[in-house]
Amino acid sequence: MKRILIAILMLTLAATACALPGSTLPQSPADSPAQPVATIVPVAGAPVPLDGSLASLYQQVIPGVVAVRTDTGEGSGFIYDTEGHIVTNQHVVDGASVVEIAFSSGYKASGTVIGFDPDADIAVIKVNAPAEELHPLPIGDSDALLVGQPVVAIGNPFGLSGTMTLGIISGLGRTQPAHAAPEGGFFSNADIIQTDAAINPGNSGGPLFNLNGEVIGINQSIRTETVNQLTGNAINSGVGFSISINLVKRIVPFLIRDGKYEYPYFGISSDSDMSLSVFEALGLDRYTGAYVVSVVPGSPADKAGIRAGDSPTSINGLNAGGDLIVAFDGKEVKTFDDLLSYLITTKSPGDTVVLTVLRDGKLVDVTVTLGTRPK
Repeated sequence: MKRILIAILMLTLAATACALPGSTLPQSPADSPAQPVATIVPVAGAPVPLDGSLASLYQQVIPGVVAVRTDTGEGSGFIYDTEGHIVTNQHVVDGASVVEIAFSSGYKASGTVIGFDPDADIAVIKVNAPAEELHPLPIGDSDALLVGQPVVAIGNPFGLSGTMTLGIISGLGRTQPAHAAPEGGFFSNADIIQTDAAINPGNSGGPLFNLNGEVIGINQSIRTETVNQLTGNAINSGVGFSISINLVKRIVPFLIRDGKYEYPYFGISSDSDMSLSVFEALGLDRYTGAYVVSVVPGSPADKAGIRAGDSPTSINGLNAGGDLIVAFDGKEVKTFDDLLSYLITTKSPGDTVVLTVLRDGKLVDVTVTLGTRPK
């Protein structure tokens, strides 16, 4: 059984989609000020009308898509506001001493990384560019997305600037490992969008759009088991991942203001995909929820009295008697992924939340005051 410490939910063979040179290819504590909000202004002038065609969508949004070039590689990004903030992946600019932004018009400008969050793989670059070059893209709502919905990705795969690819949303609420937790295991990034729109090296940091021309995600990585033996680049398998725009909207204002982002913290481990045999071994008569495998001593969950299993079962290493979390602030929790996505996209350190748990056959509400995720 995979164990995850408020975070490792999915051990994927994921390859980041940024290109290497030469290839062609923060939440604030409860007593802090309210969440900062960046000024986002629509593109100046009359927009190209959307007539339902992909061509018109492309013409409307391409002024807001940029190429991000560094001394270590290249990727993509998009214009976030009229103040010159560019959003991309953290791994695109990681370790770079030189950052250059290339606009669709051909204009180029030097950029400075002013904030980044490696767990969510988001970075903000600041550029000084003329107002006529700064075309912020409209921001959508990733909570409104549906599996099967058409989407398009625009970026610079293999250095081919302004490339547009079409696909659908293949899955929602995916998770990926972030940094290692001090107590063992990993923390996780959550609320990831899965898409089959082609994402390749150089696409990292570029926008994923709905057909209204709104950004609904940041293209980040692909899952693959095949690598080009000549270039070392991962080969697209049709399983790509994008960071949800609602998570981006939550994190980016803090990166602009503080340069960093702080995550809320429970201090429990669970299993992202419990099988029928596991539920039966635990003696549970329901098959949804996040079962508490372990609780970190001294953590917010521990202080609130959340229980982990302590009675051996027929499955080696699995103990029965722990709480099964079935709701979070009244919102149903079907899997641990659900709990993580809701936690990370809606809560801050210092917030008080109510977990509804199945304990000894009865539903019990437990109030937890969230801490700050350890580094």
